[in-house]
Order: sequence, then structure tokens, then C-alpha cells
Amino acid sequence: MNEDKHKGEWIAKVMARAGLCSRRDAQKWIAAGRVMVNGKVIDSPALSITEHDKVFVDGKVLPEKQGTRLFLYHKPPGLVTTHKDEQSRSTVFDNLPGYLPRVVSIGRLDLNTEGLLLLTNDGELARFLELPSTAWTRKYRVRVHGKVNEKRLESLKNGITVEGVRYKSIDAKLEKLPEGEKRVRAGANSWISISIREGKNREIRRVMEALGLTITRLIRTDYGPFSLGKMTRGSVQEVKTKVMKHQAAKFFDKNKGKKDKRG
Repeated sequence: MNEDKHKGEWIAKVMARAGLCSRRDAQKWIAAGRVMVNGKVIDSPALSITEHDKVFVDGKVLPEKQGTRLFLYHKPPGLVTTHKDEQSRSTVFDNLPGYLPRVVSIGRLDLNTEGLLLLTNDGELARFLELPSTAWTRKYRVRVHGKVNEKRLESLKNGITVEGVRYKSIDAKLEKLPEGEKRVRAGANSWISISIREGKNREIRRVMEALGLTITRLIRTDYGPFSLGKMTRGSVQEVKTKVMKHQAAKFFDKNKGKKDKRG
């Protein structure tokens, strides 16, 4: 077993790049005793391995790294973004087409949020695109019930603190009704377009509640350069390799020349 980090790669990273799970989940699996290297169960991710080491996860040999692939998925509401749910709720991964390889999500959408979710068979790409330094903008359309104060929406550009949590700049604009239409009463449903970079847990829901608004529908329309477009609920589209490498050029440039070439 090679423990010289200069001659190999951390085992959690290798597991993630094989598309088995995210690096964070790999660390949890290792701590749970699910990973064996060269016939011995390991309990720490602080291990560097090479192509000569034999790795088994849950008794199965670690799959070989395949070319990196990226998919757009229109997540319906009512699905959780996890591989296994403790409450036995239906998951995104239970509902994907059978022809897809094993994939992990790039970020998450909560149970009742719908719209664009990025999926990849490369856990390292997922980790890279989730990093704050990557800072891809996420765009949403939000249907709210309540009286919208446009000045308060505008003030969100300066950030807001809700129950002790500080949220950075949020670009929020009230969508105008088609000409000729008028709101029949104060507090009718309105649509707001929101763009964020930070993406903290339930950020939009908490901020809208702080403004006295109740969300009745939340749709992610864009994640960085990728858009939902006219995709129907539950549908999947693969991003062309050339487009993927162009949009995530920093990631592929960083990994250029590695032995496990990415697609």
C-alpha cells in the first residue's frame, strides 16, 4: 500500500473521480468501514493510493474511471436530492432513466424546488463546480403570495441577515405583468426573478419569508452557463463534451495530463 502522497492520490479523490460518490461521501463511507484496500478495511481517508492498489467498496471492485460526462436534469418537485433517504421518500436518483451511468448531483435542490439540476459521473467535477471560488450564478423564478415591496427587493443587493445568518448580494426583480393585465387585489401571486451566487441552504425561502412573502412555487432556471430552456419535468439532456470542457475550462486545465483522461 502506497502512503506517499507524492506518488499517488488520496483515496477519497479517486473514489469521487470514479463516479461512485462525492469526495465528502467517500470520506463517510471510509469511516463506516465500507472500503477495503489490498485486503484490509480502512477507516481513514488519509491514504494515498496508486493504480497498483486494489480497492473494493461494499465488496465490489472500484470501477475504472470513465470519461467525464455532464447532464442537465429537470427535477420535478417532490423528490429529494440524495441517493438514499432516511424517511424513504422518493429520490432524484430513483427516478433517473436507466441508461445513465452512476451520477452525483452538483449542488442540491430541496424537496419542493423544481428545475435545473446538474448531474455528472465525476465527483471531482461536482466538487469543483460547487466551490465558492467557481461562483457560478444560479437563477430562479419564484412565485410568491403577499404584497411585494420592490424597494425591499432592490435592497437585497446589499445582502441581508435573517435569524443571525448573513446572506450576500441577491439580485431580485419583480416580473412585470403582460400589458393589459392588472393585479385584481393586493397580495395576489407574483413572480420574482432571483439570481444568487452563494446558494446557502434554503436561502431563497428564508429571505422571502423575511420579506413577508410566502413561496408557492420555486423553479431553478439556470446554473452558470446552462439553462433549463424548454426541458420537460423529469427529462435529461447530456452536455456535449466540447461545451462541457469549454464551460469548465479551469477544471480540465487543472487536470490536464492526468493518466485517467476525461472523455
